Amino acid sequence: MSVRERIISAFFPKTCPICERVLSGQNRICRECGKKLTWICEPKCQKCGKALPDTGLLYCRDCTAYAHYFNRGAAVFTYQGSIRKSLQRFKYQNTREYADFYGFAAAHRYHDVLKNWKIEAIIPVPLHKTKERRRGYNQAQAFAKALSRYTGIPVLEKLLVRIKKTVPQKESDHEMRFQNLKDAFTVRTKHIGNLKTVLLVDDIYTTGSTVDACSRTLKKAGIANVYVLCISAGQNTP
Repeated sequence: MSVRERIISAFFPKTCPICERVLSGQNRICRECGKKLTWICEPKCQKCGKALPDTGLLYCRDCTAYAHYFNRGAAVFTYQGSIRKSLQRFKYQNTREYADFYGFAAAHRYHDVLKNWKIEAIIPVPLHKTKERRRGYNQAQAFAKALSRYTGIPVLEKLLVRIKKTVPQKESDHEMRFQNLKDAFTVRTKHIGNLKTVLLVDDIYTTGSTVDACSRTLKKAGIANVYVLCISAGQNTP
């Protein structure tokens, strides 16, 4: 650890992203919390990567009902319990330092998958500029930068832009979500170059409406393959 890092650590000690206790050494999470993490394992949806309750299923309800624009998706944790609370703090309480743990966990979990997908660049799902100013940062961008540090894959922060202010979608149905996100994003084509395969990242995957809108925009701009990786995904419902 450098002198600068020791000084920063003395005044701003790292805390566990789950229980918020101060961490010792180079730990990214305390040992007790590490045992309680809700990792997404098989069986999981073969399209979006969401955890499935039944080994006989190949796809979750949403992926069975609706076609997606992205090639394939994955997520690290199930959005429940302590991970849910951790991500709410990450998103709304300026705990952007949690991104290091999320990026490390995602890189560890999906190192081989990202190689197989032949990812050339990481694209964070953008916030509208007014929301980013109000919040102070884009949590998807913070996650993208941390993932980049642990994988060596570059981040393209300025390629995808949100140009339309959208309303919260928690209680919206599929059609309402589609209309809300219609024409919400654009691509700065000067940043594309020869890109063919990208990884779109966000904090939480629910129905896939947001990443679908982003993927559709990216593919219309000429990017052939868009894969998705999120920190967490909601649970499949019957």
